[in-house]
Amino acid sequence: MNINAPAPGLLATTPLPTPTKTTCAYCGVGCGVIATPDGLGGAAIAGDPAHPANLGRLCVKGAALGETLGTGHRILHPAIHGVRTTWNRALDAVAKGIRDTVDMHGPDAVAFYLSGQLLTEDYYVANKLMKGFIGSSNVDTNSRLCMASTVAGHRRAFGADIVPNCYEDLDEADLVILTGSNTAWCHPVLWQRIEQAKARRGTRIVTIDPRRTVTADSADLHLPIAPGMDSVLFARLLVEIAERNELDSNYIARNTIGFDAALANAQEIAPSRAEAAARCGVNEIDLATFIEWWLATPRTVTCFSQGVNQSAQGTDKVNAILNVHLASGRIGKPGAGPFSLTGQPNAMGGREVGGLANQLAAHMGFSAEDIDRVGRFWQAPRMARGEGKKAVAMFEAIERGEIKALWVLCTNPAASLPRADAIRAALRKLDFLAVSEINAHADSLIEAATVVLPAAAWGEKDGTVTNSERCISRQRPFLSLPGEAKPDWWQICEVAKRLGHGVAFDYASPATIFREHAALSAFENEGERLFDIGALADLADEAYDALEPVQWPLPRGATAGTKRLYAEGGFTHADGKAHFVVLAPPVLKAERSADYPLLLNTGRVRDQWHTMTRTGLSPRLAQHRNAPFVEVHPEDAARYGLTDGDFAAVSSPHGQVELRVVVTDAQQRGSLFAPIHWTDATAARARVGSLIHALTDPVSGQPDSKAVPVAIRPWTMRAQGFIVSRRRLPMPAWLNHARMTVDEGEVVSFASPRAPDALHDLLSNWLNLWTSPLNQRNPASGLYRSASLVRNRLEILLSTSPEPDETGLAWATELLAKESIDAATRRFILAGRPPSAAGSTGRQVCACFGVRSGAIEEAARAGADSVEAIGKVLKAGTNCGSCQPEIRKLLEGMRMGV
Repeated sequence: MNINAPAPGLLATTPLPTPTKTTCAYCGVGCGVIATPDGLGGAAIAGDPAHPANLGRLCVKGAALGETLGTGHRILHPAIHGVRTTWNRALDAVAKGIRDTVDMHGPDAVAFYLSGQLLTEDYYVANKLMKGFIGSSNVDTNSRLCMASTVAGHRRAFGADIVPNCYEDLDEADLVILTGSNTAWCHPVLWQRIEQAKARRGTRIVTIDPRRTVTADSADLHLPIAPGMDSVLFARLLVEIAERNELDSNYIARNTIGFDAALANAQEIAPSRAEAAARCGVNEIDLATFIEWWLATPRTVTCFSQGVNQSAQGTDKVNAILNVHLASGRIGKPGAGPFSLTGQPNAMGGREVGGLANQLAAHMGFSAEDIDRVGRFWQAPRMARGEGKKAVAMFEAIERGEIKALWVLCTNPAASLPRADAIRAALRKLDFLAVSEINAHADSLIEAATVVLPAAAWGEKDGTVTNSERCISRQRPFLSLPGEAKPDWWQICEVAKRLGHGVAFDYASPATIFREHAALSAFENEGERLFDIGALADLADEAYDALEPVQWPLPRGATAGTKRLYAEGGFTHADGKAHFVVLAPPVLKAERSADYPLLLNTGRVRDQWHTMTRTGLSPRLAQHRNAPFVEVHPEDAARYGLTDGDFAAVSSPHGQVELRVVVTDAQQRGSLFAPIHWTDATAARARVGSLIHALTDPVSGQPDSKAVPVAIRPWTMRAQGFIVSRRRLPMPAWLNHARMTVDEGEVVSFASPRAPDALHDLLSNWLNLWTSPLNQRNPASGLYRSASLVRNRLEILLSTSPEPDETGLAWATELLAKESIDAATRRFILAGRPPSAAGSTGRQVCACFGVRSGAIEEAARAGADSVEAIGKVLKAGTNCGSCQPEIRKLLEGMRMGV
């Protein structure tokens, strides 16, 4: 979509860059983006002020998308057993692998594993091929790891997977509950809307989270709930809504069933406020405050995310939240409703087309009626007759040898699934593994593959995505496909043709697929299924290309989407009612033990995404949290002999990782927190997925990654240091290290049990720095540095010492970015600091403008004593705003002398 065509009559020898409206590649907020290619393979990125999801705002990850478009890491050609081949041979091999497996072992010996980062059109054809033409439902998605419990909870309560509300409700709410959501970091654009509502209308914010996150630091009330006890909290709320006569009795009577049983169940789970507070591990006064605020505030939105979903009782947690909104009639109304904040950019689109193993397309299930309907629409010769294996069960079946052939698209199960080490081994047991991927460094996946297919990346893809508020947006290409890369939908359709299904998969473009998807949503649908986008089923190619963001339902004849649902009922159970759900007794399914006395909670950091295959390419995103870490409460640190900044080994029955220790009272006693992002491509012995157990929710099949029994112990490191280099370095497997991209190169930080001098010698030999004229050895301090310059440019610098050296690292990174180092600066190369270090010290706080904590502290001492004042002086916090809670906390610490 060209939004900057040259004016009539304007002549130019060089065409102007054409801005393209597209959608961000990251979380489920679904922000609109304007990308302007630079003609060199990159693009300038800006927020789209016309997109309803973000109104021009972008978080730092979205703003940095232009820094992630390089192709140096890309897979550019098909390969069979690691040898480059043609597309014809590669596609023939994939079709043969599937056909041979079906012929020898049946269709259920084949599986597809998909991703919430696929476009809806990719998802649609993958599901159609597997469930309608191969004849198996063994097609699941990494969305199973993040949102499956929400899907199951919605279906139990509403009859369909429906988010009832819209983002505008965050602007109009008087109380926002954030449960299991570090919104300031994981959904920053929505967090800005919430904070603006707080400033404009006095909206109160309550966080419910075992950790005191930066989101909690900015909340009016934080409830540090015990792991797994969310449903106890909401059960008690339901009891008090009934006891205080705050029920919407008319709504309950007209639109729901099962309330009495749900209330009796809630009374059993949380018979008194005192008992509920004790089980939840929260102060009874704080619990009372939460309940009073809820009862007094009709405009209440409850946002929930991974902390609710990623649990062995995640579906019950979701239904506990839905129960209180149904009981109070606070659903589908302005400023009121339960709101699932989706993790991935197109998890919702995947749910629409049946991307989960327990669903058919267009929100249909595996009833005989739905199977028949979808089969007739597709003219499918081999319709799957029942649910397939969900993600964890799918890979357990691979381990057992039941699934023989697998096609993985746009995700890496070897890094992200529970028991990641075992999954790596299972992938090598397959008779056939096809991988559609962009990243040549996909951890262990590429090495195990029979066939590797180069896929299209963000910026090259063409199709649609659906965000958390049911808004369908176009993702448009603005870059050419590099090498021989091809879109995922094209790859799937070409394999389908080779399997003999050419007529059913003869799509000319994503627009053709989308029209069929929209038509299926309306097929024999007289309002029984709320997912209906029949109004889009006849879009011409030009109209599809120009499609503006639109919410569903959008049935035939409709000219505008629907913002809110269920305020007047209209549920999609056969009886037309919402169903209150009776909850199982809330207990931790995996208990601590003498061998594993702590619980591990996993999650994200602010500036990284999943396994960093995209965000890891951006220099500014690397600075905020540049290496793997584990957070430990001070009392646990003392108990287990851990010191802030040192290293610890964290182990479970499934694996071990070695992480830097962060001691913080934001972490609960008895629990640890570690982020999920680092893999062997970006670190060594830091894959947190290797620790996670395979315990899943019995309803949704979603794995529990928030309460994993683990042990921790000191892991002595005598030497630490860093390498800055202009090229990617092959690092020795024995070295604990982490990589990050910086301007003009990369930084590798490392630690080792070896003494600093011995380690420096080993690494100098490894890096061929032994004979460099730039060497500094100070045995008294344990400091050793070596560097190499070529034509007055720093090529590589190695620093080894007993302790971390953040100032030295910042200086070395600054030197690496210099095109030429003058004589006056050259003598400071090994000094570990610039001639003047003012403002350049400390960790990066604001990634948008590269502002470090040292600069903020200097500005504060000079009188900038508020977040707003810091913004005026340094610009920090004035763009995406996700660093504002940290700036606020830093200023508060300075005032308190911390």
